Amino acid sequence: MLARLILATIAVLITAFLMDSVDITPWWVATVVAVVLGAINTFIKPVIKFLSIPVNIVTLGLFSFVINGLMVLLCAKIIGDQHFHVDGFWAAVLFSIILSVVNWVISKMFDPDKK
Repeated sequence: MLARLILATIAVLITAFLMDSVDITPWWVATVVAVVLGAINTFIKPVIKFLSIPVNIVTLGLFSFVINGLMVLLCAKIIGDQHFHVDGFWAAVLFSIILSVVNWVISKMFDPDKK
């Protein structure tokens, strides 16, 4: 579990480094972001996805990007703008996409048998 937290923190730091529109200060707040985002994705996101099934069907799944962006904005709101700042909705959507890719790459690097 500690290893997963460290890898998630590294993924958040890399994603924030790649994006000018996202600011995480100080660096250790990335751990808080990883924990809060993990909690949001575990408890709140499934309910939102279930409630948005009709919209997701109509948009052929593209509404999932909107949901992911909203979850990042919620995380930024919970943590506070002075520590985790996202410049807007589209920056949050892009952050979630890049974070997913970075998480995938990191998981492939450290657990190549994982499919």
